[in-house]
Amino acid sequence: MKGYDFEGPALELGALVREEGTPDPAERIRVPLRMMNRHGLVAGATGTGKTKTLQLMAEQLAARGVPVFLADVKGDLSGLASPGTPSEKVTRRAAAVGQDWVPEGCATEFFSLGGMGEGIPLRATVSAFGPTLLSRVLELNETQESSLGLIFYFADTHGLPLLDLKDLIAVIRYLTESPQALSGIGGLSAATAGVILRALVNFQAQGAEAFFGEPEFDVRDLLRTTPDGRGVISVLELPAVQDRPQLFSTFLMWLLADLFETLPEVGDPDKPSLVFFFDEAHLLFRDASKAFLRSVTQTVRLIRSKGVGIFFVTQTPKDVPADVLAQLGARVQHALRAFTPQDAKALKATVSTFPASSYDLERLLTELGIGEAVVTVLSETGVPTPVAWTRLRAPRSLMAPSAPEVIRRIIAASPLRGKYGTAVDRQSAYEILAARLARQQEQAEEPAAPAGGPERKPGKRPAEPSRQSVLDEMLSSKELRSLARTAASALGREITRSIFGTARRRR
Repeated sequence: MKGYDFEGPALELGALVREEGTPDPAERIRVPLRMMNRHGLVAGATGTGKTKTLQLMAEQLAARGVPVFLADVKGDLSGLASPGTPSEKVTRRAAAVGQDWVPEGCATEFFSLGGMGEGIPLRATVSAFGPTLLSRVLELNETQESSLGLIFYFADTHGLPLLDLKDLIAVIRYLTESPQALSGIGGLSAATAGVILRALVNFQAQGAEAFFGEPEFDVRDLLRTTPDGRGVISVLELPAVQDRPQLFSTFLMWLLADLFETLPEVGDPDKPSLVFFFDEAHLLFRDASKAFLRSVTQTVRLIRSKGVGIFFVTQTPKDVPADVLAQLGARVQHALRAFTPQDAKALKATVSTFPASSYDLERLLTELGIGEAVVTVLSETGVPTPVAWTRLRAPRSLMAPSAPEVIRRIIAASPLRGKYGTAVDRQSAYEILAARLARQQEQAEEPAAPAGGPERKPGKRPAEPSRQSVLDEMLSSKELRSLARTAASALGREITRSIFGTARRRR
């Protein structure tokens, strides 16, 4: 068997391994750069080299002018910002696969979710996040998700911006105490509203409130290149929230949905606009609703035409739904374990997803060494290549976390720090509803002036209600009837906000 040697620009994965277990440096295994927007999968058991493969691909993409986004769940991808450390092990591997290894760091940007951890804060408004993704984070069932969609629709059609969690809580309490506001378009039961509110309160207790708000992240800031034409690698640091997998996995899906909405159609470019590595991908699909899975599948299918490639990183292909797996053109499968009956079943399922080959894959996948993988990619004409046993190259960047002072220096020098560093709390649904209630309370408490009686002293107003009391009081039904008529006139309009229910923003 021969390696994959294509005419155009390509990523160098490694060298073909012969049957005796020796790599042949003359037979290179490569991935055409123009096929990197056809998506892919990097899989394998813990400790088999998935993270280093991700690192290898990211630094080569950046070197060819392609921006990269990746999530660093365990904190070990920050090494991309620092040159690697020469060692006998690296030298030996480089010689075996025909690699001219020199240490080199990459232009890197570090982000964090809402400032939960080090990095430039990434925030989204509740409205932009949308009901489908928020339901996923809150672990709502389909009935509760439908009700949440109705709440978002009501807020949209009545000029109530949902920027942070307190806005959403205010609108839910408003509708709970004034159900006539939804007349003609549906209803919100007290029980369902209670479940959603409790879930939101728990979500706040986890620190998620810091993530929702403004300034909202502009996904076009992920598409930056350096003055010398290299792609910037955006690393989302997640160690601070790694115990909240649904939060960060759903946020990554929001980024993809927003990229789909924001980026123009580019057809089939010579190189991707961005490659997005989705680490710990199994967390995205675990216990997901049918609506959520349909949305993920549709995003993966359509975002290729926006020049975005997606690589899912997980343990076995069975972690990814079949409809999504069918769209992944590149496969890098590291070793699997077969210690239990469940492992053996997963191994057989993995083998069944590969093209027919001369290898005994069921045996080979359990015998691969660290830094070895079974690879198949799409050729320049879109045809799947034969399965190849591959010894992978060593990354040129540091294969360990960068020093904390290096990360802090990069964050301090970031041009995005001034843009996203300080949270903003402008007027939104909470403040609008609070102001309405304050006016109504003032009118209700103002005594009617008797004929010829003393006039009310100017400047004398009832005390402003506290923020908490605003959420606990009911607004007048007169104003609600007007709102309900407006909502009823919109009956029949689709309650859609984009693929994931996210709202298109005017930028």
